[in-house]
Amino acid sequence: MRGTVLAFCEARRNGAGDAGDIDVVLRRSFDHGATWEPFRVIADDGTNTIGNPCPVQDRETGTIWLVLCRNAEDGHEKDILAGKASRDVLVMRSDDDGATWSEPADITADVKRPDWTWYAAGPCHAIQLQSGRLLVPCNHAVLDRAEGRSGPYIAHVIYSDDHGLSWQIGGIVGEQTNECAAAEPPDGTVYINMRSYHGHNRRAYARSTDGGMTWSEISLDDALIEPVCQGSVIEDGRGGLLFSNPASIAREKLTVQFSPDGGRTWTSQQAVYAGPAAYSDLAVTQDGTVLCLYECGETRPYERIALARYPLSAFRQSAERKEAVDV
Repeated sequence: MRGTVLAFCEARRNGAGDAGDIDVVLRRSFDHGATWEPFRVIADDGTNTIGNPCPVQDRETGTIWLVLCRNAEDGHEKDILAGKASRDVLVMRSDDDGATWSEPADITADVKRPDWTWYAAGPCHAIQLQSGRLLVPCNHAVLDRAEGRSGPYIAHVIYSDDHGLSWQIGGIVGEQTNECAAAEPPDGTVYINMRSYHGHNRRAYARSTDGGMTWSEISLDDALIEPVCQGSVIEDGRGGLLFSNPASIAREKLTVQFSPDGGRTWTSQQAVYAGPAAYSDLAVTQDGTVLCLYECGETRPYERIALARYPLSAFRQSAERKEAVDV
């Protein structure tokens, strides 16, 4: 509410794997991402895994809600998908712009069905709709007990209509999708953009006209190339959408693109990093600076985390010029 920027990530203490001793850490910036506080651990479950941070701030109360996932230190994804290990869903809150945090509360019973095995929030940011609803993009997989394994990944959302006091399962989007992010254009629809396993190296997307309770059929966006990787989408505060991902069939060429019409067309782009790159997240600060936090490296995409800063006008002016040429 005061313009503080929060950057979350997982601290993987003993290696790059998705299981093991993993904590959630946070850095804060008070000058639109120019400088940062030292990082500190805000969620730690001993040697177990706690991760997939997905935050959202309630604009009415100022509270920041942080959805997380947890599994045992040896609870690898393959074991969770086989129904041999569990995956829990947690939520924390901060009422002082991330300075202090509550203890994690377990909301698994409210947002995960009994036959769901794998579960992941984000991994990106959540959103608050114009209605006040808090909406968190997630994904899951369903156990086939006869086969002893889970079916394909499926994107879904969870939501709260009481300022984070309770959480429920919203609409199920569709199969062959996971790691997703949502945005609400000015027309009040909800646009969800998803990692796709449909085999065409294109991002998947769907739309909702009822606040995320039901979704359209999944479509693939030929303008958004992906190597099967996470991506981020955000409404820019002026009615446009920004989208970031490795715009290639390999994990490289981290790019931010701009859409003036709710993701129907993408009219301009900004190359962020040409080399190996993977996951990213977007934010727009109060002074109109676009922030892109992303993984990158010289030989592998996971060597470091970097931050790119651009004026929002860099995307909008380019789009306006392109529109003028097209006309």
